[in-house]
Amino acid sequence: MSTLPVFDGHNDLLLRLWMYHRDAPAEAFFNGIPNGHLDYDRMRSGGFTGGMFAIFVLPPDRLAQMLPERAKLPYDPLSVMWEQFDILQQLIDASAGKMRLCRTGEEIAACREQGVIAAVAHIEGADALDEQGEGLQAFYQAGVRSIGPFWNLPNRFGTGISGSFPGSPDTGPGLTPAGERLIQQAAESGMVIDASHMNEKAFWDTARLTTQPLVATHSNAHALCAQPRNLTDEQLRAIRASKGIVGVNFGNAFLRADGQRNSDTPLEVIVQHIDHLIDVAGEEHVALGSDFDGISVPNDLGDVSGLPRLFTQLRAAGYDQQTLEKLAWRNWQRIMNQLLR
Repeated sequence: MSTLPVFDGHNDLLLRLWMYHRDAPAEAFFNGIPNGHLDYDRMRSGGFTGGMFAIFVLPPDRLAQMLPERAKLPYDPLSVMWEQFDILQQLIDASAGKMRLCRTGEEIAACREQGVIAAVAHIEGADALDEQGEGLQAFYQAGVRSIGPFWNLPNRFGTGISGSFPGSPDTGPGLTPAGERLIQQAAESGMVIDASHMNEKAFWDTARLTTQPLVATHSNAHALCAQPRNLTDEQLRAIRASKGIVGVNFGNAFLRADGQRNSDTPLEVIVQHIDHLIDVAGEEHVALGSDFDGISVPNDLGDVSGLPRLFTQLRAAGYDQQTLEKLAWRNWQRIMNQLLR
């Protein structure tokens, strides 16, 4: 079973480390994390050579439910964002050169060639950022190079995506005036703008406001799984027209036709989504966006070390080496070369 180098569009490792290993995140990452999908050794065995590492703050009710001790502390989402960015820096500092924070496509390519994990810092949900753009610029100066304005809940920048399965991505108003400014500021700075948690109106607002490639880092085909977060064929055609990219999400609830979080989901279902995304958007515009550590994944995949099994399944489905390399890293590299300079 051969291993391809993989650049992955989205993971929630920093959230997991912040929640459960805040006192010694680097020790957990390099010594092995018993739960979840990602740690250093499993990344290496799966061919993971880089990806977008999300900085994500749980809403207060979810945080209190999952970590009751945090409910006693002030809810300061901006501080949590910086704490998660600091965790990423701790991993890099402790890596002895095995992991780097990347700000450009050139740096990502160099990491892959040198066998170093390339980390691109990504903001998932801009709720804590100010409307003037000072917070965005502070994170940019620190090294963050990607932003998705929303998670599932409304904020000052727009409505985002919400709704139960089955449902349409057209879940309400799009970007607010502050949201439009945020998109323009991010584009002017040269950041990746992630549409994966945008509702349909916000997606089209973003397409109108920027000429850069449309990017959905971790989304699937709505035609196969009617989760509101998945992309319609019309959206996929717009991604193709913009020379953008969609990263296929490994979450069971975003793969299965019944929308269930059941991990008894064959790898063929991921292949079916890739087939459809390629049929509509084209093979130059489809990649991987696992959502590792943020969702439940098929048992046959298991975690990041199972990526070679997915590529074996894709080969069995008729994918040749050139197309597999596009899915694994070449398509993301093209986008990063264009956007991150």
